[in-house]
Amino acid sequence: MESIEIKVEDRSFSHIYSGVKTEDVGKYLKDYPAVYIVFDHNVAGFADAIAGTCAVRGMYRMQSSEQNKSIETALAIDDWLLNSNADRNAFLLAIGGGITTDVAGFAAAIYRRGIRFAYIPTTLLAQVDAAIGGKTGVNYHSLKNMLGVIRQPEFTYLCPEVLETLSYTDFTAGVAELLKTFIICNRSTPSGKDFYSEAVEVISSIHSSEDKVEAIRANSARLQPLIYEAASIKSGIIMRDPFEKGERRVLNLGHTFGHAIEWLEHSSAKIARTYSHGEAVAIGIIQTAILSEKLCLIAPEAGNLKSKLESDFKACGLPTELPCKIKDMASAMSKDKKADGSQIHFILIRSIGQVDDKELPVSSVVKLMSE
Repeated sequence: MESIEIKVEDRSFSHIYSGVKTEDVGKYLKDYPAVYIVFDHNVAGFADAIAGTCAVRGMYRMQSSEQNKSIETALAIDDWLLNSNADRNAFLLAIGGGITTDVAGFAAAIYRRGIRFAYIPTTLLAQVDAAIGGKTGVNYHSLKNMLGVIRQPEFTYLCPEVLETLSYTDFTAGVAELLKTFIICNRSTPSGKDFYSEAVEVISSIHSSEDKVEAIRANSARLQPLIYEAASIKSGIIMRDPFEKGERRVLNLGHTFGHAIEWLEHSSAKIARTYSHGEAVAIGIIQTAILSEKLCLIAPEAGNLKSKLESDFKACGLPTELPCKIKDMASAMSKDKKADGSQIHFILIRSIGQVDDKELPVSSVVKLMSE
């Protein structure tokens, strides 16, 4: 079992453990006398198996969806804790994808001014991004993650066998975040390749397989180092900037455009189909590459970066075409939580492995990209 320790100001803040087996979870929870579990209804069997390994005071079944990622759901969890007589020593274990960990973490952070909590993420998206970093929160007025706090879980367990139970659709939802991480920081693999190229190779082979679910299982051993590396990269960024004062903003690559797409899905009829968060981020990364080109930021050695990213993303089964006009996204982008007055921190791409943070007015971006 490999582990990553997140430290802030010379004190331990959180631990991420990779390669944890389901049957071993109980022994890691033996020091927590009052465990309460919040779980996504899609992983009820997995949650039951974990509950069987430790002393659990109660279990809360959650219907995870963007609509239920709300303050009402967080308060319902806190009502359940209160009615269960959970005190300040209660320990909340969230089992599920990013919506479950975001909402349960937020509920734990505000219950009795904060109780201890931890995550067992059950999707690729959660394992490489959503469950790592301490961001908790809910959507508000159709705006993504508008209410929330930054508070680290005590630990995050990455259980490999969970990914082998995912549908291909659920698996694909996390692919963009994995590739995003390696676009931000692209280190060499032990074999001499780079992690971005290795990820594209593995994921494209899964996408091209006739039995994609079986291909996920067959590639489990190759996926685990990629997931661990992505978690390591994000953890390093968090240690250097835990409260998003600077460097941590790079993790929002593709998200300003992606969140605007998601906002339009739920607030208007301008987008015909529904995109997962990962799919919206994939489109957002391509739009970011276009904006970076228009601002002449692409490094010469990167070549035609937009074309390369489009080709790689399509090979991995990700959408790349903007489903609406850029001007339709202006209102949502101006409400982005990264907005600083009339300006937004756009994370732009110089090359694979190098990004920049630039403050730009939404109006200027829309005008430039409409030309």
